[in-house]
Amino acid sequence: MLFTPLTIRGHRLKNRIFSTGHMTVMLKNGNPSDRMVAYHEARAAGGAGLIIIEAARAHPSGNSSRPSILAYQDDCIPGYRRISDACHKYDCRVFGQLTHPGREMSEAPDGTFAVAHAPSASPNERFHVTPREMPTAMVKEIVDGFGEAAARLRQAGLDGVEVIASQGYLLSQFLNPRVNRRTDKYGGDLTGRLTFVREVLTAVRTGAGEDMVIGMRISGDEMEHEGLEASDIVDIVTALANSDALDYVNVTAGTSAGLAGSVHIVPPMAVEHAYTAPFAAAIKAKVTIPVFVAGRINQPQIAEQVLGNGQADMIGMTRAMISDPDMPKKAKAGRLDDIRACIACNQACIGHMLRGFPISCIQHPETGRELEFRDLRPIATPRRIVVVGGGPGGMKAAAIAAERGHDVTLYESSSRLGGQANLAQILPGRAEFGGIITNLKRELHAAGVNILTGKPVNRRLIDDLQPNAVIVATGATPYLPEIDGAEDAHILNAWQVILGQGNPGADVVVADWRCDWVGMGVAEKLARDGCRVRLAVNGITAGQMIPQYVRDKWLGDLHRLGVEVIPYTRLYGADGDTVYLQQTTSGEAILCEGVDTLVTAYGHKSSTSLEAGLEDWVGDVHVIGDCLAPRTAEEAVLEGLRAGNVV
Repeated sequence: MLFTPLTIRGHRLKNRIFSTGHMTVMLKNGNPSDRMVAYHEARAAGGAGLIIIEAARAHPSGNSSRPSILAYQDDCIPGYRRISDACHKYDCRVFGQLTHPGREMSEAPDGTFAVAHAPSASPNERFHVTPREMPTAMVKEIVDGFGEAAARLRQAGLDGVEVIASQGYLLSQFLNPRVNRRTDKYGGDLTGRLTFVREVLTAVRTGAGEDMVIGMRISGDEMEHEGLEASDIVDIVTALANSDALDYVNVTAGTSAGLAGSVHIVPPMAVEHAYTAPFAAAIKAKVTIPVFVAGRINQPQIAEQVLGNGQADMIGMTRAMISDPDMPKKAKAGRLDDIRACIACNQACIGHMLRGFPISCIQHPETGRELEFRDLRPIATPRRIVVVGGGPGGMKAAAIAAERGHDVTLYESSSRLGGQANLAQILPGRAEFGGIITNLKRELHAAGVNILTGKPVNRRLIDDLQPNAVIVATGATPYLPEIDGAEDAHILNAWQVILGQGNPGADVVVADWRCDWVGMGVAEKLARDGCRVRLAVNGITAGQMIPQYVRDKWLGDLHRLGVEVIPYTRLYGADGDTVYLQQTTSGEAILCEGVDTLVTAYGHKSSTSLEAGLEDWVGDVHVIGDCLAPRTAEEAVLEGLRAGNVV
């Protein structure tokens, strides 16, 4: 069913795969850039049936510090047209997305606190914003803004417009009786609360004309304190679906209004696959218009199952195509094993976006860098390349160099490829991270790389092999700080705990200097094993260094498991039953008593012996990943791509 067409208002979608509207951070002066055009074109070329361009502001009052397309200005039209023209070449339809954040904004473009406008002065818990209730005249002005923005999308040659009523933004705020406390025609019972949305859809239809597709995105359940619930959403969509203004509904989950609900904006790997499909199915049972769905559907087999179950008509697979733009083409050709499956780590996609950088993918750093890596550098003469280290960085480097035509041999000193990803996948809820190993192995074999495991490499071997270039990707080992009293304490490092080496006992303190997935993962593992766990963090919170939706979900899980998180701490010392901490701002002592084991999660130390041994070697040497500096898989794979592309 995934590759059967679907026709909506005369527009034929060639398959059931679409890229949902998502912020790419690829704008220039508020308009789509060359980088954005190349990004969307890559997904159209890869076989997507529909691309929905990211949320654009329909009115100036919705402008925030987060850069967005300014659809209330005519300047947006050329950029939209370039995306549309680029994607239409591949028989891919293109919709634009219109929104207003309402109270879901804290900062103005200049960094000051913004005046947020909402149906009522109902405070926002996540951003700690108390909005200004919109006067009736402003409501009308914003309605008109949606219509005028839709007309610009029509002028740009787009095929449709999607209005955002999802995830706690302005339209959903009007729908929510706990947020909308108005007493005029826009408030009160469901009929009154629907008025604003109806007026927006009518204005959009007027602006877009009769030929364009009009859809609405809505959360099937906001999954948040005081959020709209699944039954509310079914009633809302049922009431709106009989309008000629609405051609489809796009179902997602969550809300920006709170930390629990915001996790579902881009759900991490700890969330079940296709968990939003039942929300879509409940709506589909009540309406006759097509129902789209998105939410942790990262494989074509899962998408096919959702379609086969009759739960939805179109499947949003955004991160799947961030990870592998050619996923639709590969699936259609039956090349399922060649698909680079998304592992929902959220690091380089939403993680980049939330920090204001263009999105990418830790497995496929070519994403977002299409202009740089659209074509691999051609080679005049094949060279003999040795890659030392079979972690993600070394694997990527070897695959790219071989794909370009070089004779490449990858050496890994241990018995298997994958490096620290092998550790990450052992932790509770992190098994999917092992997909990076599976995916990169497939790239190695497809490129024809010669792989030798259980084979350490030193200078003597390099001299014997006489390669033209060596890529050093030897990784790192756990860093152990000097700890006063260590000789009297029972101490394990995080790797030992993950691998089950050593008995942690019943009461454990995890000293988490990195504030990343390692400390949180080890704490969860030990708690699930029955230990009392205190997680002492050298930062403001556990998970400070990882994407917020991953962190927030994980902190909730740790709380349910009874893990005590102690922020603002540095490890000072330990003895037989006590761990001594220091509060990082006050300098005061914090004692953790009755401790059986201190577990250190203190980052890593680069393995540089081979690099040092090659200091006077005459060939080309490229050092990448953790042996260059201890960081993450993202940097290792990106550096592997770059090294493999220049050797």
